[in-house]
Amino acid sequence: MPGRFHFNPQAPEPIYRQLAAQIRRLIASGQLIEGNELPSVRAIAATHGINPMTVSKAYALLEAEGVLQRNRGAAMTVAPATQKSSEPLALIEPTIVQLVEQAHQLRLSREQLLDAVSQHFTNHSPSEGKPQ
Repeated sequence: MPGRFHFNPQAPEPIYRQLAAQIRRLIASGQLIEGNELPSVRAIAATHGINPMTVSKAYALLEAEGVLQRNRGAAMTVAPATQKSSEPLALIEPTIVQLVEQAHQLRLSREQLLDAVSQHFTNHSPSEGKPQ
């Protein structure tokens, strides 16, 4: 599972927030459910070449939100009552709003934007083994 995550170092959002958002989406979509273990801090850090403190910060944030549960001497797990706790589309709503605003600023037509999104959606299909 450590390779399931994808990070964009050039994004304005810090990597720890990118990781936290991805974990929230995996839970909202049902890919992670209550009691599922998350990869260790070291495993994610080594797989992606990021600082272990970055992963720890993401896990601590999610623990404070009640999304993850720390288990003494064991892996972090998805906390009870977090399964599908958020509507999946609500998690990407801010991104959609920003995308539409940028498209308007660039004077792209609705069709151009939808075609581009459709193409990217197809190119990043999970069946092709690419990051989600």
